[in-house]
Amino acid sequence: MQVKTGQAQSGHWSDLRSRLLSAAVMIPIVAFVLIKGGVIFGLAMALLGAGLAYEGATMLSQSGDDISQWRRVLLCAWPVICVAMAQRGAWSEIIYVCSVSWIFGWRCLGLIVPICLGVSSLVYLRFWPETGLIYAGFVITVVVASDSFAYLAGRLIGGRKLAPRISPNKTWSGALGGLSGAALVGLGWAVIFSPGCLFGGFFTGAFLGMVAQAGDLAESATKRWLGVKDSGRLIPGHGGLLDRLDGLLVAAPFAALLTIGVTHQPLWCFAFLSSWQDLISAFLP
Repeated sequence: MQVKTGQAQSGHWSDLRSRLLSAAVMIPIVAFVLIKGGVIFGLAMALLGAGLAYEGATMLSQSGDDISQWRRVLLCAWPVICVAMAQRGAWSEIIYVCSVSWIFGWRCLGLIVPICLGVSSLVYLRFWPETGLIYAGFVITVVVASDSFAYLAGRLIGGRKLAPRISPNKTWSGALGGLSGAALVGLGWAVIFSPGCLFGGFFTGAFLGMVAQAGDLAESATKRWLGVKDSGRLIPGHGGLLDRLDGLLVAAPFAALLTIGVTHQPLWCFAFLSSWQDLISAFLP
């Protein structure tokens, strides 16, 4: 009985080594691109968006959609165009470009919109004057903390399943662990950069962590609906790009929205919008 238990526990952590190796490769690359910013960050986001679009189109094709090779390549142009527009904050144009992808079908529209909005939001945050590195770094580290703490808490504690019909491996303990990790990392950023706004950092970290987990669940539901286990095999221990970045693609637009209510202060020190006109004017010319 003890042998079986040991084998079960070993299987429980079977993907940890590959996850750590992937992290060892990705962290220095992400840090370099994030710190450099400018053209390097823009090109990296354009390349990432194109890769996400191609991977997603391939996933749709595997599920039965008739998406030819040239259409998959053409879909890659959408995130690239949106990234270029995001550098100047042209959100109305970005939304229009996203909507045009319906010509490939509604399922392609559902794929392209979150990808374009996600990578565009990251570019928008990183190109924010003076504090762009802090903004983008905050969002990325909060989402990474949410994923990592959720993984660790779920494996160590286990317990009741969060959404067994959507993602059988996710547990309530993992969700709470991810939420706690995101909140603590958000608090850490606030301690360093805005000691007078600690609650804002904690709350915003928790909020973005929750949004990221919702994005993760949404991607899991989509894969189950399409009958696909992983979006790809590019990243050992994680699967594809969409598997690794699903939460970030959803959290980044919400972080970009928070910048509407801040002036000369970190995004987690957001002020509630004085009127809906502020929100509407950010998206319409």
